[in-house]
Amino acid sequence: MPARFNPAPGWPAAPDGWTPEPGWKPDPSWPPAPPGWQLWVDDASLAPDQPVDPSHAPASTSAGPSDESQRPWYKKKRFIIPGSLVVLTILFASLGGGNEPSSDAADLATPDRVEQTAPEKPSADELAAEAEAERVAAEEKAAEDAAKAAEEAAQAEADRVTAEQEAAAAAAAEAAKGTVSQQNAYRSAQSYLSFKGFSRAGLIGQLTSEYGDGYPAGDAEFAVARLEAESAVDWNAEAAEAAKSYLEFTSFSRQGLIDQLTSQYGDEFTPEQAEYGVSQTGL
Repeated sequence: MPARFNPAPGWPAAPDGWTPEPGWKPDPSWPPAPPGWQLWVDDASLAPDQPVDPSHAPASTSAGPSDESQRPWYKKKRFIIPGSLVVLTILFASLGGGNEPSSDAADLATPDRVEQTAPEKPSADELAAEAEAERVAAEEKAAEDAAKAAEEAAQAEADRVTAEQEAAAAAAAEAAKGTVSQQNAYRSAQSYLSFKGFSRAGLIGQLTSEYGDGYPAGDAEFAVARLEAESAVDWNAEAAEAAKSYLEFTSFSRQGLIDQLTSQYGDEFTPEQAEYGVSQTGL
């Protein structure tokens, strides 16, 4: 009776008349064959793709174990040994690679085959949180801008006040110089003081005298007051200079020199100034 290939459960059916090539092994993706499974049977009554349970395999009709030709094909050594090797090969293959995914499954698991899903839309809570964060950021930006604007306005006001103060000071300084006539009287007073010693009254008299400069009394007073404000004149030093000048031309007693310095017809120094000036001469 011809033998045919009996695939294990889960294996694909073999074509009619198919025989394995030398070195053939089951596909690792196939499930392992049950222990003791017969890959070759001579039961012609089964359908080509119907597996045969080993418990229903036909029994041997041989009269004795020595008659090799009378044994069923599945009990013959030339079939048993190769079949056992095939079963062991299948068993080892199933143990070593039964857990490996099939090439189709591996292909499906690769990123190229993973179906791209649409990005998840943000929820209402997420949108609300984002809007709130944007609102807070906008308020903080507005507050920063307002603070910066206030600072700039304060700086501008401070600059304006400073400019006004500087302008007022410049105007006051210009006013302190006086009118043109007053400025001329000031320069004349400086010139007189560089020539000889003058008392305050004597200098004003020289500036206003018709035999002197003839300045108005107000202009002469302004010029002398400006000299005093600028600390440009020391009346004690002027009295000492006048006393020394008198002694260079004639002889004076101490009292006589004091009287000359204080006389209205002389220099018109105050008594204190005259006393100081005379003391500086050694009298």
